[in-house]
Amino acid sequence: MTDINSSIPQSTAPMLEARAITCVRGERELFSRLDLRVSPGECLHIRGENGVGKTSLLRLLTGLSSSESGEVCWDGVSIKQDSSEYHSKLLFLGHRDALKEDLTALENLRMYAAIDGIELADAEAFSALWRFNLQGREDLPVSCLSAGQKKRVLMARMLTRCAQVWVLDEPFNALDTQAVHELQSLIEQHLEGNGLVVLTSHQPLAISNLRVLDL
Repeated sequence: MTDINSSIPQSTAPMLEARAITCVRGERELFSRLDLRVSPGECLHIRGENGVGKTSLLRLLTGLSSSESGEVCWDGVSIKQDSSEYHSKLLFLGHRDALKEDLTALENLRMYAAIDGIELADAEAFSALWRFNLQGREDLPVSCLSAGQKKRVLMARMLTRCAQVWVLDEPFNALDTQAVHELQSLIEQHLEGNGLVVLTSHQPLAISNLRVLDL
């Protein structure tokens, strides 16, 4: 079984914080002076009805958007002050799958490894794809895969990407029962290595050390 990057010592592992952040979209204030903290080994489950600002909050936490006020900090430092250091530790999977449809599952893993600046051996890439039941589909264009199979390719990327912080927007969409269980196990494995996870989901989750934030 392919392992996620080696554990981060609890004593030195940094945390992710939002300090009094306010989010405005258009003329609407989605939330105001929101504080949150995610420590090593924790998963923060952000819940709420459509339109309350869940995806907007994730974008603020990744630095893709800026808050009206307040700041997001990694290891006590604003991510605006040292964005490259933070982004080197971050894996963000948005609502769209962000896979290249004309590339194969294997080529997508290789492409993202190159973008992330990590070495990915073929044996490791195949092992990750096989773990998520993509045997025989490694060389198929992603455009030929089902929505659930595309999600499994992304799960393989989560496994091979060395990132401490996972920010996931509705990662359980389009997954069958078995794949939901596999993804929850993958998240558990990441948390056991003192990783941090922030995710949105409309369904209840069976993940250890889970905290819920209702917007």
